[in-house]
Amino acid sequence: MNIKMTGNGRVVVDGREFVGNNVSIKNGKVIVDGKTQDGELVGDINVTVHGDVQLLVSGSGSVTAESVGEISTGSGDVNCANVAGSIRTGSGDVDCSHVGGSVRTGSGDVNHR
Repeated sequence: MNIKMTGNGRVVVDGREFVGNNVSIKNGKVIVDGKTQDGELVGDINVTVHGDVQLLVSGSGSVTAESVGEISTGSGDVNCANVAGSIRTGSGDVDCSHVGGSVRTGSGDVNHR
């Protein structure tokens, strides 16, 4: 998973909070602005983003965000408010408000408010 923020944002990963411009998850480790954080993630990963996101790319796990430029996931549900660009997910439900681009899911429901 890779989250690129437009400024410092707050990202909650499985109940743990991280603050930074770039947050990524690789091999069960959370990396914030290039620094590996303590602890490991196991199982399904749930991410909530507080702040403006330019790009959010995830292989799997549920994602919740308010203001996003673009979202792409391999599998997992996407819940968001405003998306300037598009949302793409291979498998998962999409529940969102305003979307400036398109919404695509290979398998899942789309709820657009």
